[in-house]
Amino acid sequence: MTNAVLLDNVTHKDLRVKVGHSAEFGDNVNMVLVFPTEFTFVQREYPILFRKDSTEGFQAVALLGFDKGENLFLGDADWNARYVPAVQQRGPFLIGIHQQAGGAEEMIHVDLDHPRISQAEGEPVFLKHGGNSPYLQHVNRMLQLILDGAEIAKPMFKTFEEMGLIESVELNVRLDEQVEYNLPDFFTVNTERLSALDGTSLERLNRAGYLKLAWMVAESLGNIDGLVQLKNRKRKALQI
Repeated sequence: MTNAVLLDNVTHKDLRVKVGHSAEFGDNVNMVLVFPTEFTFVQREYPILFRKDSTEGFQAVALLGFDKGENLFLGDADWNARYVPAVQQRGPFLIGIHQQAGGAEEMIHVDLDHPRISQAEGEPVFLKHGGNSPYLQHVNRMLQLILDGAEIAKPMFKTFEEMGLIESVELNVRLDEQVEYNLPDFFTVNTERLSALDGTSLERLNRAGYLKLAWMVAESLGNIDGLVQLKNRKRKALQI
């Protein structure tokens, strides 16, 4: 449950947000939702996989670790990667529906119970005279990226399904002779079917911007090797 309220520069003029990344702030997760609008950045760092939700349908996630609550990119006080997924960058902010006389409007809300919220430390949300701080401007960009990405995702997955491009995959990850992880219930892009599409289908994918997204997902699976290296490094450190 959240205590989300409409953000405004009068009520929340002194609001601050603690930055950085830690388990305290909810960053100790082994996967996180990602959106097509950030695939370019995500695929350079993380494996992108699909999960199927009973109500939302297919969603894309970035795999961060092999055990529950394990984020192999999370250090003592930061996130050790060139890009942090937008859902984790947005902090305590979210888009909410605000009813006005002219109809419903999407506006920024803030979860006042979020552990990042502070009145004494962290980045200010508003400038001294009421304008948006650089931090809030950054959050705005992340929220817009999420909003735009969510709008792209549904028709993208629908098209992938229609073309038979989504296949289930069970990840079998071997760390050494004794330790192996079997990760079920994931899906990815079938590259053989993608390569075998006729010209009309490929043009349809390309025009919609989905062709490059499909290849990004497929190629991102190479990042699993990097996860294995991070996991083995962590195991070795724990043995010292």
